Amino acid sequence: MVDLSSFDPNEVCNPENGLFGLPFNNIEDAKLVVLPVPWETTVNTGGGTARAIEHILKASQKIDLYDLDFKDTWKQGFHMLDVDKKILTKSDYLRKEAELFVDYICHGDEMEKNTFMCKSFRDINQGGEYLNNWVYEHSIDLLNKGKLLGVLGGDHSTPFGCIKALAEKKSDFGILQIDAHCGLRKAYEGFKYSHASVMYNVLQEIPQVNKIVQIGVRDFCEEEWEYLQNNQDKIVTFFDRNIKERLYEGDTWKNIADQIIAQLPDHIYISFDIDGLDPKLCPSTGMPVQGGFESCQIFYLIKKIIAAGKKIIGFDLVEVGYNNNSMDANVGARILWQLCNWITISNN
Repeated sequence: MVDLSSFDPNEVCNPENGLFGLPFNNIEDAKLVVLPVPWETTVNTGGGTARAIEHILKASQKIDLYDLDFKDTWKQGFHMLDVDKKILTKSDYLRKEAELFVDYICHGDEMEKNTFMCKSFRDINQGGEYLNNWVYEHSIDLLNKGKLLGVLGGDHSTPFGCIKALAEKKSDFGILQIDAHCGLRKAYEGFKYSHASVMYNVLQEIPQVNKIVQIGVRDFCEEEWEYLQNNQDKIVTFFDRNIKERLYEGDTWKNIADQIIAQLPDHIYISFDIDGLDPKLCPSTGMPVQGGFESCQIFYLIKKIIAAGKKIIGFDLVEVGYNNNSMDANVGARILWQLCNWITISNN
């Protein structure tokens, strides 16, 4: 147990401390563990998500720990594992390969005629499988130790292994997906475990996930639209444009939040792609799209989810970018703070 008698949450934090400046520097000391996954191999526009983790960590140490909703929840212990540099190096290498491959096929060239491109294609897909297994193994180990678990990406492909691990511990659960995109493309650009395919892969490979409730979606393709229409028993989508129109016409966010919550099962995993927010809050995210939520709207929704008796069993925060802009890291750190506290309260 960590002796907190000499820790003053009102003072500037010790830079030797970890996440949020807290003195929980070992897994054993923490109730909740954040697994950082610095991976962005298949990101097809803006990069930086793999390296945002260290900036989120630094920004988290500037957060005041007192909150009227949380009080001293942090005393139960939040800890983030060190970034695995091997994963980051592998991501960097494969991302360059992916960029060359996508450029090649975009010009209409046939992959089969180029031995190098065939090898790159295999390596990228094998890299996705490797990453999923790596995340799964770390996640199941932490769950077996009785820890609450969150994933910090990296791109949106990163939490698949965590969701798979949770599925071994839970008979069934749903996912609340906060996102500008559906994530329902099949093997986007030929990459099976693309960031754009994460929810498609979840539904195909993890039967314990019995429902996905998407909110804030405002950028999708015809393939995804057809998939939504054909899988209405599994997916409910609250499109950003419909939410905005209801608000413009006098409806309240409370009413909309209540309808979202009514679609959720009792146990839920929160998948928070930061591009679900208004891009003024996350300008360096990989694919910013105009529209989206204010952060306080999402915090209100999560608070209502807990009040409704739902249990949060895990979460991820992904697609936080970094491009010498402190806004992204600061907002990302504060979202992570909310998620860490709410999952802890949910499991008390």
